[in-house]
Amino acid sequence: MQDMIRWADFDGYDWLITMDCDEQHEPAAIPRFLEAIAANDADVISGSRYLDAASLVDAPPADRRSINRTITAELNCRLGLSITDAFCGFKAYRVAACARMPLNVDGYDFPMQFWVQAVANGLRIKEIPVRLIYNDPKRSFGGPLDIPTTRLNHYRSTMHRELARCATSLPCSECGCVEVADIQARCVAG
Repeated sequence: MQDMIRWADFDGYDWLITMDCDEQHEPAAIPRFLEAIAANDADVISGSRYLDAASLVDAPPADRRSINRTITAELNCRLGLSITDAFCGFKAYRVAACARMPLNVDGYDFPMQFWVQAVANGLRIKEIPVRLIYNDPKRSFGGPLDIPTTRLNHYRSTMHRELARCATSLPCSECGCVEVADIQARCVAG
């Protein structure tokens, strides 16, 4: 992601739209992202598979939905967000807003870093509904991330590391202010 954002910034692009390559997203939804971009009221337009009940065509594997719910709730609480889907890869990014963020995570935990930095950098976030599609519910993450508790701990570790790194730039939320010592203790415990 960071290479794509740097390249787009260098070449003067205004927006990037991303979608997963595993057939979970429909290119036919891109015009809705373009409409949201035209409204000019967000820096990140994030697809959500859970924002609209009519979008729930398929059921996600139980562990994926549980982890998404847990992480989304933790991000919302810690960052004062109100997103419904922390992991959807169908997004539109305002290049100039994202180019200033020091992103360096490439794996499945990229959203943990992205959401924390988006809030720390004051990005405006908007969600739009996209269809939930799971063509292959047995698709593997590969290696240890196939174990749900390992995957959840991996996501939390990245989130806590990023919260600690950005603590002085983050607002207080319903969970209280983000305190570096609290996050470091959670990183050790979690």
